[in-house]
Amino acid sequence: MFGPDFPFGYDRWLAHPDGLGAVPAARLGTPVAVVGGGVAGLVAAYELMRLGLRPVVFEAEQLGGRMRSVSFEGHPGTVAELGAMRFPPSATTLFHYVDLVGIGTRPFPNPLTAATPHTVVDVNGDRRSAHRSDDLPSVYQEVGDAWAKVLEEGADFTAMESAIRRRDTATLKALWNRLVPLLDDQSFYGFLSSSPSFASFRHREIFGQVGFGTGGWDTDFPNSMLEILRVVYTAADDRHLSLVGGAQQLPLRLWSHAPQAMAHWPAGTSLASLHSDGFRPAVSRLSRSAEGIRVETADGRADFAAAVVTPQVRLLLNRIDTAEDLLPADVWTAVERTHYMGGSKLFALVDRPFWSDRDERTGLPVMGMTLTDRAPRGVYLFDGEPGEPGVMCLSYTWNDDSLKTAALPAGERLDVMLRHLRRVYPGVDIGGRIIAPPVAVTWETEPHFQGAFKANLPGQYRYQRRLFTHFMQRDLPACQRGLFLAGDDVSWTGGFAEGAVTTALNAVWGVLHHLGGATPATNPGPGDVFDAIAPIDLPTG
Repeated sequence: MFGPDFPFGYDRWLAHPDGLGAVPAARLGTPVAVVGGGVAGLVAAYELMRLGLRPVVFEAEQLGGRMRSVSFEGHPGTVAELGAMRFPPSATTLFHYVDLVGIGTRPFPNPLTAATPHTVVDVNGDRRSAHRSDDLPSVYQEVGDAWAKVLEEGADFTAMESAIRRRDTATLKALWNRLVPLLDDQSFYGFLSSSPSFASFRHREIFGQVGFGTGGWDTDFPNSMLEILRVVYTAADDRHLSLVGGAQQLPLRLWSHAPQAMAHWPAGTSLASLHSDGFRPAVSRLSRSAEGIRVETADGRADFAAAVVTPQVRLLLNRIDTAEDLLPADVWTAVERTHYMGGSKLFALVDRPFWSDRDERTGLPVMGMTLTDRAPRGVYLFDGEPGEPGVMCLSYTWNDDSLKTAALPAGERLDVMLRHLRRVYPGVDIGGRIIAPPVAVTWETEPHFQGAFKANLPGQYRYQRRLFTHFMQRDLPACQRGLFLAGDDVSWTGGFAEGAVTTALNAVWGVLHHLGGATPATNPGPGDVFDAIAPIDLPTG
């Protein structure tokens, strides 16, 4: 998702025939710690291996992080996507790896898209069925028009989108660098309510409950408007695809994939073969040592010349005892202030995709993808293969809506959501079709996550810049070099796997140069061009 804060073409850097760079011959085989086995950690480990280094992966639970796909009890071929489940085509760096390991895609059934033949909007007790947005009452068209108008008038949408599509860095930076100081202190809701286009509270209410792209956005209303613009400018909320077999296939296949060409290692080497006894256990402490970075686990400790740290940064404040001298004081402040969204999902397996059955009275499908202001908020329907069971995401919620069920086990959540859905679909017996125990997650209660993803509040641009630019360590004292942060919360696009992948590549560039290596002049990396396209640095005085 190119730009706007740091418009570097990571996809082109990866695809260049001259490669990402090389380390000195004496450094080949050097162990580098990679903390976290999510997609950021595995991309970093994979590319470090290709450079001829020896990544050592530490993981507290299972490979995949928030790319977590699970099967229902007794049905091993089914998939419930507890974390990442839809990916925009604009995530071109992510799809470099999706294509590399041979994962297929299919359109994701978002509301009012071609992949969703029937959408039901249930707001304030008023239920409407639609195939396209034009099928909804005029007030919804008014809300859509107001959103388009406020983006154009307050955020140069057409010009920004065009510059991103053309990768016109000069225009993009000029536009965005003007907007950042104007909008850094502005919340999403404040941006809407200050516009004449959204003078009506009813319009703002409907927009929050139904929204644009994937559904309602009112749980994002407290967040910085800059966060929202990064999503809409880069088409991150458009034309989503799902990964066949589940999103967790990507990190799992990267773990076992043997690159065609790499330095130092023999053909057939993979991350799995470098970890013959499996990945290392959870990290309990990080500190400085004479050799570089000391990593401690329940099994012991080891020293590394460099380390890439990919868990959500808030874990450095609790789960991982992290020595204070590893990071500059202003980066620690950014770690402390990072704000996370909560998020919950509830899945059920049904005997077949019954939602396509026709209601004899109306001629419409008995159910559709559902947007509602009731407790479930979003209901997604997945047909599966012909003759196979259907999968229902019965509830997809954020923040306050997520907390409403956080204390409930999966079975009780199911009862709650079915009760609310009976009011939307009074003649449909969803519960009678469920054939396996439900599956649920609340990311803010997951001990090694404690939140779904980063979402900056107004005024937090400066903190995000410190986290993102930490891979540029040339101005740091030697005692603070060698540890590199990565992950979607370090990126400008929290909640998107693309941000996890691109910050992992920043960290790879950092490790490469920290160990005395260099990128080819014909294929400069993110650090080589940093000064020309760096995120604007707002004053702190």
